[in-house]
Amino acid sequence: MPTFTVEAMDPKGKRVKYDVDASSPNDAIVKLKQKGLKPMNVKEKADAPAAVATPPPTQAAPGKSPAAAAPAVGAMPTGGKAPKKGIIFVGRVKHKQLTQFTQQLSVLMDAGLPIVRSLKILSNQQKPGLLKNILAEVAEDVETGSSFSEALGKHPKTFDKLYVNMVKAGEAGGVLDVILQRLAAFMERMEALKRKIVGASIYPVVVICIAIAVVLCIMTFIVPKFKEVFEQVKVPMPALTVVLMGISNFVLNFWWVIIALPIVSWFAVKAWSRTKGGAITVDRLKLKAPLIGMIIKKSVISRFCRTLGTLLQSGVPILEALAIVKNATGNEVISNAIGQVHDSIREGESIAEPLGASGVFDDLVINMIDVGEETGELDKMLLKIADNYDAEVDAAVSALMSVLEPLLIVGLGFTVGFIVVALFLPLISLLDGISKKK
Repeated sequence: MPTFTVEAMDPKGKRVKYDVDASSPNDAIVKLKQKGLKPMNVKEKADAPAAVATPPPTQAAPGKSPAAAAPAVGAMPTGGKAPKKGIIFVGRVKHKQLTQFTQQLSVLMDAGLPIVRSLKILSNQQKPGLLKNILAEVAEDVETGSSFSEALGKHPKTFDKLYVNMVKAGEAGGVLDVILQRLAAFMERMEALKRKIVGASIYPVVVICIAIAVVLCIMTFIVPKFKEVFEQVKVPMPALTVVLMGISNFVLNFWWVIIALPIVSWFAVKAWSRTKGGAITVDRLKLKAPLIGMIIKKSVISRFCRTLGTLLQSGVPILEALAIVKNATGNEVISNAIGQVHDSIREGESIAEPLGASGVFDDLVINMIDVGEETGELDKMLLKIADNYDAEVDAAVSALMSVLEPLLIVGLGFTVGFIVVALFLPLISLLDGISKKK
């Protein structure tokens, strides 16, 4: 009967190794589970290292020395092909792909499959791409003795600190499958919120783009024709028509400014927001922006509460959890407030007081966090706040859409009305002049 070396977690979360006599890897896993252990990796133990076969001496060709005829150590045999290296993919793994991977991994772990086998299964079923290569590397690292969290930490662009630290907490507590389920649920909620906001913004963006394109076409092709007619008949043009002709001339002569200005402005704001002062100013303006500012604020607070609550629920220490959340909020104003909370807790103070002093969080959030600290259920309270704010974000997005639709209609009507009136005022003057001559 073969012997298997099994790496497992004991009930205290300590990583241990056992040699188990079993007929198969699955049989070895079952035997360890019966002892209350959680298998992480299984390898068949070799009785002795395999002997390396020495190739027979190659007869030297006439006129050549035996050394020249024998292949060099490690050289590729004649006619052989070098092993193909995997294609190197650049970019980032999509959040949706990562969410699906986490959900599938949690299911496999819950079913009792070892981590290495689970990773190899998921790697093989992935389409060729960056995630497939990363999963293959992670499986190889874990198989050679690294912990799962250490292997994930080698790919920070794909697995952020939040992901890695939650996995690390799951390994330490021997509840990796449970942590992966929580992580998958967390990522699914964040993905759903993102889809909601993006989906709601598609309609107004499409309408605005079409309206701009139509107005530019009118200014470029139609208004100049009217201008030629007005100049030929020498009809006096009212002030409104003069303004319209000026806009049309600007579009014709400086069309490149209209195209370049938004692009240059976007890159300028993006570069400025990378500086410390610029990032704080831009993020503060986002929070105070009309209509969308409240939605951004509620979504950021929801992300903060859900992330911190999930980390605390997974066993991550409060100071370490706050350090992770600080980089995961996506808003410098909120990050600075979290940094103050981190410093105050390190000095022995509570969470609620510095949050209230920041002026960013609502009184409801501060009071609920205060109650959570007093009752010792801060993680549950944070998740309740996140659920409440997610519902408010959904309602606010729906309300914004109901407000934007009439605003867009009024704006388009005003624009079209301005163009029509400006073009027809000279025609009315022309008709009046003709009627007076008669």
